[in-house]
Amino acid sequence: MIKNFFDKLIDKATGGHGRKRGGKRVELGPQAHGINPALVDERAVTVVRTLKEAGYQAYIVGGAVRDLLLGLKPKDFDVATNATPEQVKQLFRRAFIIGRRFRIVHVVFGRGREHEVIEVSTFRANVDNAHSEHVSGNERTAKSQLAGMKHAVDASGRVLRDNVWGTQEDDAARRDFTVNAMYYDPETRVLVDYHGGMQDAQKKRIRMIGDPATRYREDPVRIIRAVRFGAKLSRLGFTLDPKTAKPLQDGIALLAEVPQSRLFDEMLKLLQTGHAVASVEQLKKLGLARGIYPLLDVVVERAEQPFVKAALLDTDRRVGEGKPVAPSFLLACVLWQDVQAGWQQRLARKEHPFPALQAAIDEVFDARIGDVSGRGKLGGDMREIWMMQPRFEKRGGSSPFSLAEQPRFRAGFDFLRLRADVGEVDEPLVDWWQAFSQADDSAREDLVQQLRAEQQKAKKAPRTHQVKKAAAAPADQAQTAPESIVSDTHSEATDTAPAAPRRRRRRRKPGGNAAGSASPESEQ
Repeated sequence: MIKNFFDKLIDKATGGHGRKRGGKRVELGPQAHGINPALVDERAVTVVRTLKEAGYQAYIVGGAVRDLLLGLKPKDFDVATNATPEQVKQLFRRAFIIGRRFRIVHVVFGRGREHEVIEVSTFRANVDNAHSEHVSGNERTAKSQLAGMKHAVDASGRVLRDNVWGTQEDDAARRDFTVNAMYYDPETRVLVDYHGGMQDAQKKRIRMIGDPATRYREDPVRIIRAVRFGAKLSRLGFTLDPKTAKPLQDGIALLAEVPQSRLFDEMLKLLQTGHAVASVEQLKKLGLARGIYPLLDVVVERAEQPFVKAALLDTDRRVGEGKPVAPSFLLACVLWQDVQAGWQQRLARKEHPFPALQAAIDEVFDARIGDVSGRGKLGGDMREIWMMQPRFEKRGGSSPFSLAEQPRFRAGFDFLRLRADVGEVDEPLVDWWQAFSQADDSAREDLVQQLRAEQQKAKKAPRTHQVKKAAAAPADQAQTAPESIVSDTHSEATDTAPAAPRRRRRRRKPGGNAAGSASPESEQ
């Protein structure tokens, strides 16, 4: 009776599409799937075993199963269960419920940098298959879960609410792609497949569960996920199924109804999962180079510029090596062109260099980022990276000591090094700062003294020749000589001007706190 009650409501809410994604449960043993148990993380096995011993269902799920089928050792392991988050939390000493809309549990093993998190989620159902008796228990509970369901799907078919617990079959149906909808029990070594995911994995095909156009209408963000998975798995030879790819271009208009903050987050996932370059190529290949999100349009447009391409490749490299990345660093690289242009315009109007740089940054935030994240921590980190760049040119007195102590010094230095890689600044400047960042206070004093001695020596011999040459140069040429945005405005050369009396700088006493612990492979 309850099932019929749900079926009627579901058919009415989804226009009759609710039953089209149901799959047939297929169980495959070790001989059929060939998964090597040695590739399974023992901590994931522990989570599954603990849940099963408590009387619950539990399986390794998602991308980890796909990778195991391909003979790869997964980086992350997720577990799906019919236990609620509260029930999961009670079984583990270090378990934390996170999330608001979708509550999941992080089970933590180890401490410090060596810790590992196994993510445990409860089987969920979309509104189109929310008939689960697992949660309902009785008709009253079922009715309360579907209260207001007539507003759970809007006129275009977009799902507005789907945070309902369900069965394993429900959970498989609400997942996006067949290769991510398989379940593996590491104890019995049984693989459960509802939608032909194993065959698709063998054929290296990324296929949407159900009708792709309907699934994109339900949640337009799936358009971006299709691009991301296509890029991520392209290195393994996977391609998007034609029926899955066909509605993508037409679906871009649906993204207008998605909150900007969610699109911003999805953009970062595209760029920070180790496949940024492949994601850009995938967007172009699928005809989605423009229209998903304005800032992503800028990334794609500038992806072939040397500085931006170097930043994308560097981000992919760091992710591949298991090193941390920060969105502030990559976005600072992408928008550096705009900051430079605005700064140069203000310098041409004789504005003071540092206020001019601050104003240029504000303008870029307003034009490119808006209120999504531009005024939060991400925006603050980007600002610090940009504001450090002219300060790297000033290596006299106490300036380098104070700069090296800045919290974002390592990110700012990485940015400088990337600029040197594309010829925007000189390599000797980067080499000096790398040596300075690794030295103790005494060695830092020596570096500053050596630099000063070299500058004094360099200005003596050529000074007479330079004066004669300047006197012989045409007046209009002297006035229109181009200025470097960083070097000529902020460089140490301003400290060696012959006519200006030198001020006595306060010297930092040896033995102060050194920031030289920053490694040469600095953190983005």
